[in-house]
Amino acid sequence: MAIPFDLSLYLITDARLAGPRGVVETVRQAISGGVTLVQLRDPDASTRSLIETAEALLGVLRPHGIPLIINDRVDVALAVGAEGVHVGQSDMPTDKVRALIGPDRILGLSTSTFAQVAGGDLGPADYLGIGPLFATPTKTNASTPIGFDGLAELVARAPLPVVAIGGIKPDHVERALAAGADGVSVVSAIMAAEDPAQAARDFAERIERYRAQ
Repeated sequence: MAIPFDLSLYLITDARLAGPRGVVETVRQAISGGVTLVQLRDPDASTRSLIETAEALLGVLRPHGIPLIINDRVDVALAVGAEGVHVGQSDMPTDKVRALIGPDRILGLSTSTFAQVAGGDLGPADYLGIGPLFATPTKTNASTPIGFDGLAELVARAPLPVVAIGGIKPDHVERALAAGADGVSVVSAIMAAEDPAQAARDFAERIERYRAQ
């Protein structure tokens, strides 16, 4: 049975932005504010460090029923029993990832162009991360920002649930959802916040208000 997931407020970790507070404590605070999904992303960390952080995050997330997604590293996801994996266009192809992680784990794929979204390369992905919406310093190799109009055009072609990614702040929530996204993916606006719980709450409340209209 496939693991259920909610893209509404998707937090992607960043150890540098978390600073001395650390990734695990930042996530612990953020989930009290309404985060619905968490991705561990740290391309500079060693395999052992990633496994230790992932295991600690699972201890924080599972009591709340929030899935943990591992960025790129299928081996780490399998080693700790994480709920899913997210890959980019230059990472392992989704059919290969699916063969390794099995039919039930969550599989996400980053996309940024019409060809990627409408083409036949989505494979067995469960959701798409579409963006970047805006330029963002947290990913130096990101594609050209697509803006809200680009997001709407890509969502219209997407055959899967979509989370908007890239430089998203609370005041972008309504326009991202109006463009058709199922949720927003956030890095710096929560990871670098002085109060991660309140920062997450700012997003969650805007999402809830928009959907209540």
